Amino acid sequence: MDDLSLQIADAERRGTELLMTEPRAKSARFDVSTGRIIVDLVNGCSFAFPPELAQGLQDATAEQLAEVEVLGRGIGLHWESLDADLSVPGLLAGLFGTKAFMDKQRAARAGAATSPAKAVAARLNGRKGGRPPKVTM
Repeated sequence: MDDLSLQIADAERRGTELLMTEPRAKSARFDVSTGRIIVDLVNGCSFAFPPELAQGLQDATAEQLAEVEVLGRGIGLHWESLDADLSVPGLLAGLFGTKAFMDKQRAARAGAATSPAKAVAARLNGRKGGRPPKVTM
């Protein structure tokens, strides 16, 4: 067996192994009553998530969300009219979009966080006239 044949055999073995171990979707649907995307996995488990969390689905209508398709032997979810794709393993890991999208979501939540210390600091800054202007050189 030559080197290329060995590489092909190894790739096929790894692909088969991934199909047996990687979480894959059997079906997916939008449940109007709960407002969630529900994904049934090939291993019998199911999970659900609100579309507002996922990149490309935030402003979608119920009709658009209902058009979800399972792609790539269950590795991905696709919405044609929204031009949106999500990875099933990524969703299970809590990744609802690209790194840039997730970073933006985290920053928005962090900025909205309230605490007694943040409230005190805001009041003190307000008494001083608010945030000082940026100085340009």
